[in-house]
Amino acid sequence: MTTVGIWVPGAGVIEMPDGTTLRGRGLQRPLPEGALPTFGLYLLGKEPATMDWETQWLEWLDFGLPRDTKAASDAFVEAHRRARFERVEIACGGGRGRTGAALACIAVIAGVPPHAAVDYVRRRYHPRAVETPFQRRFVRRFQN
Repeated sequence: MTTVGIWVPGAGVIEMPDGTTLRGRGLQRPLPEGALPTFGLYLLGKEPATMDWETQWLEWLDFGLPRDTKAASDAFVEAHRRARFERVEIACGGGRGRTGAALACIAVIAGVPPHAAVDYVRRRYHPRAVETPFQRRFVRRFQN
């Protein structure tokens, strides 16, 4: 059971250093049991299917980088802001590369130095998060 706006620790849930929690996942996998998100940021090459909660789509091809880096930065800031009071989900197809990169950028917003953000997410979310050298460089150069 969750309290309003906060994920209970579990599969895919990562706590940021400022106490916000977000859930990362792969859309190719079944929806986890438990509370539903109240907001989802979806990182895909094409617009996702309709969900039963509010969503935002960020155009981002698999193994690549966001098509619009300003829109990505704005989306990460918004997801972090909403995670203080809502159950926010970040997801791509597999739940590792794009999702991991987005979570690492949100970790920077939450206070992790950019050079340490990939390791932070790999330790707390998934050991293979942020799959490509381009994604790792994107995180290292991310500025809030």
